Amino acid sequence: MQALEKLLGEARDLAARELSPSENEAEVGRIMSICNACRYCEGFCAVFPAMTRRLEFAQADIHYLANLCHNCGACLHACQYAPPHEFTVNVPRAMARVRGETYSSYAWPRALGSLYKNNGLTVALALALSLALFLLLTVQVTGGVLHEPLAGNFFAIFPHNTLALMFGAVFGYAILALSIGVRRFWGEVSPGEISGESSAEAASNVLRLKYLDGGHGQGCNNEDDAYTLLRRRFHHFTFYGFMLCFAATSVATLYHYLLDLHAPYALSSLPVMLGIAGGIGLLIGPAGLLWLNLKRHPLHGDAAQKPMDRGFIALLLLTSLTGLLLLALRDTSVMGLLLAIHLGVVMALFLTLPYGKFAHGIFRSAALLKWSIEKRQPSRLQLGSE
Repeated sequence: MQALEKLLGEARDLAARELSPSENEAEVGRIMSICNACRYCEGFCAVFPAMTRRLEFAQADIHYLANLCHNCGACLHACQYAPPHEFTVNVPRAMARVRGETYSSYAWPRALGSLYKNNGLTVALALALSLALFLLLTVQVTGGVLHEPLAGNFFAIFPHNTLALMFGAVFGYAILALSIGVRRFWGEVSPGEISGESSAEAASNVLRLKYLDGGHGQGCNNEDDAYTLLRRRFHHFTFYGFMLCFAATSVATLYHYLLDLHAPYALSSLPVMLGIAGGIGLLIGPAGLLWLNLKRHPLHGDAAQKPMDRGFIALLLLTSLTGLLLLALRDTSVMGLLLAIHLGVVMALFLTLPYGKFAHGIFRSAALLKWSIEKRQPSRLQLGSE
């Protein structure tokens, strides 16, 4: 106990010597110093073995470890120093707060980093509604919201090239902004040389969501001490649903420009089947994640970021719901109405991608790649333990 109290005091002194760290960064440094002395959770996830390769935690290390954390909660429920202990060790909450700061500080353009603080459920829904209303007005002016059935031809309402330019530009900007932000993060953490082996391992960890298994394969904690794999499963539905929808759009683009095959496509066509599968995934996944988010243990994560989490989940859920409804009713007189609503939701999703919860997947993937590189390097501590 005396040794841990001494480490606690040293951690506080170290935090005071840093060049103006945020309070949240100092808290992660304090907690990691305590965890480094205990090491009970070393096998839980990549955060703890990465932690043991350090004796001190500079700002870059704290940013790296925070984005390596998957907020599974296993370490909180296993920790003997968790609240109400006087050490108040809460790794998931401390890491989540720093993650939120990294998204903001690495944002591009930097001036837009503050959007992370305001990108909540209300803003997401208001933006989607505003864009949908704008498109509805456009439909009304050009031909009427209700119309004669058009055999599922969306482009009779909005020309293909117009939609491609609008959504291509917004999605391209989102990818550019996220790429520049993660490049800034990558340059700070100085990971070393990327190898094929480390890249393959990191890709596997990302695609399998390895560190949402609690370190023992039984899953992580949500609202209590019981393990559950539901967060991992619902994340898989969400991720692969999103990727299938992206694949559907990509295949339809190839059909249009390379094969001169134009929409509407039959239900049995590849773009439509991919879209249906992706839409179902984006119904199940986000609905499940929203349910778990509402039930999560109050000590898990950062409560201040829940509006941002729920805003992103809601946009994903609405994207799939409106898309599937549009497909089901594309041969009816309400197609224009549903098309405007769906496009408004999708546009809102694209606009908020660089400044919302979506960023966590990008930064976490970069952190996992750094860990795969780092674990293959010799330890710099030279303590004889490796």
